Amino acid sequence: MTEQLVILVDENDNPLGVAGKMEAHKKAFLHRAVSVFIINPEGKWILQRRALDKYHSKGLWTNTCCTHPHPGESSIDAAHRRLREEMGLECDLKELFSFTYIEKLDNELTEHEFDHVFLGITSMEPVINTDEAEEWAAVSFADLHNDIQKNPDDYTYWFKMIYEKVNSFISENKHKQE
Repeated sequence: MTEQLVILVDENDNPLGVAGKMEAHKKAFLHRAVSVFIINPEGKWILQRRALDKYHSKGLWTNTCCTHPHPGESSIDAAHRRLREEMGLECDLKELFSFTYIEKLDNELTEHEFDHVFLGITSMEPVINTDEAEEWAAVSFADLHNDIQKNPDDYTYWFKMIYEKVNSFISENKHKQE
């Protein structure tokens, strides 16, 4: 199997070329990524615990799924693709915001991503791909927030950076609908 290519971008998300996924992570190249957050109609967050054989952040809890768009693939299409592949879910997605971060990981890898963050709502229960996720959970924001405060090392770096911002979008939209 050939290595997945990622889209290299500048600080404004303009494409600069492509690189192999591992090369981009070893050399800390800024590249495009997608993070998907799903909540159910009761407002519980659908989280996954990353598979224990992932190349980084093994066994950590995180948002519903993440990926890197393939060359020529839009961020929204990548989000839908990965949501199906990892969690067996399909629903409408809305892009909330994007952000850039850099973080040294284990295995001499660095995440340097221009991350597009999407939100969806579905009553479907995940059917996880065990190559990607060990397990999943549906949790309230209050329980999630309390657990992150008590056990921050159980969660991925990027998730801890943005979960409160995602929650502010969820709360804002909930108030608009009332």
